[in-house]
Amino acid sequence: MTTLVEKPAVSGTRNEPGGTFKAVLALALFESRRLLTRVPVLLAFAVYLGWTVWRAGKAWGDYPALQDADRATQGAPMLVGLAVLLSVNQAALRSRRHDTERHFAVLVLPHWCRTAAHALSVVAAALVTAVCVAGQFGRDALRSGAIGQGSVAELLVGPLTVLLFGLAGLLVAGVVRSALVAPLLVVLFLFLFLFFSGLDYGSRWLLPAVEESSSNTLPSDLMGRPAAWHALYLVGLALFLGLVAVLVAGGRKPVVFAGVAGALALTLVGGVAQSAGDSPELVKARERATLHPEQVQSCVRRDGSTYCAFPEWGPQVGDWAAVVDRVRSLAGGSAHGQDVVVRQRVDARYGLSGDAALESLKRPHEVTVGTQWGGNRVPEFSAAVAGVLIAGDEEAATSICDGRIVPLMWLAVGWESDPLAALRRVRLNDTVTGSDSVLQPTNGLYMTEAQTEVLRALLDLPRAEAGARVKDRWDELTAPKITAARAAGLLGLPAPEGEDKCLS
Repeated sequence: MTTLVEKPAVSGTRNEPGGTFKAVLALALFESRRLLTRVPVLLAFAVYLGWTVWRAGKAWGDYPALQDADRATQGAPMLVGLAVLLSVNQAALRSRRHDTERHFAVLVLPHWCRTAAHALSVVAAALVTAVCVAGQFGRDALRSGAIGQGSVAELLVGPLTVLLFGLAGLLVAGVVRSALVAPLLVVLFLFLFLFFSGLDYGSRWLLPAVEESSSNTLPSDLMGRPAAWHALYLVGLALFLGLVAVLVAGGRKPVVFAGVAGALALTLVGGVAQSAGDSPELVKARERATLHPEQVQSCVRRDGSTYCAFPEWGPQVGDWAAVVDRVRSLAGGSAHGQDVVVRQRVDARYGLSGDAALESLKRPHEVTVGTQWGGNRVPEFSAAVAGVLIAGDEEAATSICDGRIVPLMWLAVGWESDPLAALRRVRLNDTVTGSDSVLQPTNGLYMTEAQTEVLRALLDLPRAEAGARVKDRWDELTAPKITAARAAGLLGLPAPEGEDKCLS
């Protein structure tokens, strides 16, 4: 009699060291490719890149301040983050939509591991965003006219926003298994952004990106933004959301619980530290830079004139000196060789939340230049230099409301390659006819309709001829209380027909 002995069946599955990690990594790579090729994500990146290319050179011209350029990288990634939120949420709910969850249940890879793979796919989207942010900032940083220094923590906000939004979408997919929740979450995020942006200083820093309402450019050591603490807050919050998503999916491991506790601690530390406000030392430094800038500035002399600037703006002294030389070259009389003191000024007392106008200086032959340069700032500074050469000081120049405006504006724009375009840029309403205000680094001027007509007629002459007429009649043209009609007669131009009455 023969006895048959059956061998026990051997499982076809082998438990290799690191097998689960390799499987999670392979799935993460697969989900990363799918995420980055999703239509919403592709559209978001296309809009981001298109907006960045279109905006390049428009905001800062050829003279970007890097402490402003780093913050300019934070807005557009929010659009990418919302697209990633939707796409990750849909990817996590894919098995439910297609009714394949019961098939996944028999696989070796549990649900929480698949959730971890989706979380890692969000990291890929954040890395791509980081490359875009680096390119956007790098373009400004490599310009020859760039000044200041950027903050790595500020540059991290864009990628961390994408990571935060994507992990929020993943967590929502684990808590509420409905595809309708993610679009509602996008609307909620937009509402919260509008709500918190209008609250006080501490509350605004709960948002992923914190924008400032001021157009001022401050020295980088006076910024006072808790960028490093904010980056820590975003890192902790993103880790917290991602680990809670894994926990909800069934990954109740000691290391996950420890990670959740650590991420929550990071979030609290960063959140509390970023809302502390300005330190007493920073407040004093801002007051010193505003009220006594000479204490923190260095001065150099160029062709007899003195130029005083904050340390980061030293490379722009040459540009200021070139404008001063060109303005003086058009002047007549003693103004042709008059030395000036160019003082860089900024009102930093209220940080980036203030936008106060600078008061005109009373010291003789001292001119204000701001912390921004290029574009409209050039003719504005040129007008300030011309006013000081004619009136003697800034306060006296801003009170001019007679025919002296004609030679003043000739000095301000007559040296430009396109004087009419410069005149348009320096006037408040971008006009070249009628009456309008003239912008300066401090208080502005006012041009009547008649004064504008005379200046336009002067600009229509060949530059050499117009310059000679101005210099020949310099003393009469710069005499107080001269009318626009009298100035036109001295220059051999037709009498103006417009009104010649200043604003009271």
